[in-house]
Amino acid sequence: MAKIKPQALLLQSKKKKGPARISLSTIISCNVIVILIVLSLYATYRHWYRRSNDQLGTGLEKFEHSEIFGESTRSDLPSYAIFSTTKGLITIELNKDSSRDVVDKFVDFCQKGYFKGMLFDHVIKNFVIQGAHSQRSGVAEDWIPKGKAHSRLGISPKHEAFVLGTRKPNKDSKEFELFITTAPIPDLNEKLVVFGRVIKGEDVVQEIEEVDTDEHYRPKSPVGIIDIALKREA
Repeated sequence: MAKIKPQALLLQSKKKKGPARISLSTIISCNVIVILIVLSLYATYRHWYRRSNDQLGTGLEKFEHSEIFGESTRSDLPSYAIFSTTKGLITIELNKDSSRDVVDKFVDFCQKGYFKGMLFDHVIKNFVIQGAHSQRSGVAEDWIPKGKAHSRLGISPKHEAFVLGTRKPNKDSKEFELFITTAPIPDLNEKLVVFGRVIKGEDVVQEIEEVDTDEHYRPKSPVGIIDIALKREA
């Protein structure tokens, strides 16, 4: 038997153990698949990125629109205010149509508790009852027509009896005074902004009107507002 030379055995073992060669076409195919996968992932990312930006832009646009036009704060104003006073309850229907800005400010003050404990500091029979936190001279007292009999004055639909109003806006004033008329008062047309009317509790208003006062129409015994509740329905 012929002997195999060592060099031949070494070459033969290398041929058996060596890895099989990968063809060029296989390499190209794999690279193409990888590229397609990467492109697909990138396209998906861009699609969702644009979609999220579009949704965010739409949301901001709606938010800015509502802030500019006050839709978020003015669309749900209450229709009624229930005055809890030391003499009883007074229900006021708020006039949101013609006095919307004043009602909005009134509601804001109510929510901040501004009217809690407010006294009716001036009570003038057959005229108005005035509620305020200020200790200065009463505005209602200054408004009384001098030398005129109220019974002779013409009736004003705007300032009839049992309407709720406040002074016309003053840029320098941070107060919000309340006036409930107890008689038709046309003289207040240029001074008072009416933003509500009494629909229940006229007898309570009249009871407040009858309290004893001093010469400056200040009640001798404290009478005032305990709190004001806002409601959508009476």
